[in-house]
Amino acid sequence: MKYKIETIMVFIFLLFFSFLTIYPILNILGVSLRNDNAFNTRSLSFIQFSEKYTDENQNGLWDLNEDFIDSNKNGVWDSGSSINSYITLFKNTDFLLWTRNSIFVSLIVTLTGVVFASTSGYALSRFKFKGREFGMTAILTTQMFPATMLLLPFFILLSYLGLINSYIGLIIIYSSTALPFCIWQMKGYYDTIPPSLEESARIDGCSRFQAFYKIILPLSTPALVITALFSFMASWSEYVVAAIILQDPKLYTLPLGLKSFQASLSTQWGLYAAGAVIVSIPVIILFISLSKYLVSGLTMGSVKG
Repeated sequence: MKYKIETIMVFIFLLFFSFLTIYPILNILGVSLRNDNAFNTRSLSFIQFSEKYTDENQNGLWDLNEDFIDSNKNGVWDSGSSINSYITLFKNTDFLLWTRNSIFVSLIVTLTGVVFASTSGYALSRFKFKGREFGMTAILTTQMFPATMLLLPFFILLSYLGLINSYIGLIIIYSSTALPFCIWQMKGYYDTIPPSLEESARIDGCSRFQAFYKIILPLSTPALVITALFSFMASWSEYVVAAIILQDPKLYTLPLGLKSFQASLSTQWGLYAAGAVIVSIPVIILFISLSKYLVSGLTMGSVKG
């Protein structure tokens, strides 16, 4: 009996937090399909139905002189859920330009993270050199400070280098904030790979680089996937740093572009929600396609310090 009660409590607990997780996603999806300002009316429904009207001329359409039931109190007749927000997003905004900019920045940051983290983590794992322990401590220390605390010194440095309002400056900040975790993750994963595998490869005639490239890297695929995913996520949905560094609307990434739908007096919630739904699709695809590597990459990479 006690076991059944505990099982029921756990089930209720998981169900409650599942609802808290799923509801915002469903709400954003519903708002993207609505024709009214759903957030201002505080509506909790996901799907908007067409408001009833008196079809006096029997033409199957609502005409301006016909009465209707204004169920959401917005003063206009609403035709129901549609994909108008998505159509407007692609036709009347710079959404495709923002997407291209975000893809470019995210891919460069991802490539930078994978290359530098894989090589730096290998050096920290396999080589003994002066300053190694201090370097690892410094890497962990940097993770204690959020990127926003480092924004001012980064801004001063980039201003001195003339990299404000450029992708290079943005990529430098994204890469430098993502690399410490990626390096530590790769170093921990390399520690789980026996050095005897490299020694055997070198006995067979491989150089150290060949042993690293042909033996170690293929075995480190889960950790490389985590590194790539973390680097991608660090730049794909980041807003604060991009808002400070990028000032030209033509350079806007997706978070900055979506923020432009918010004005001082009103917000285009339909366009904002539609953009948010589309922005989340690449991340969902990445998580699903790379899910088999996520658990092993995170757990094995944290076994040793």
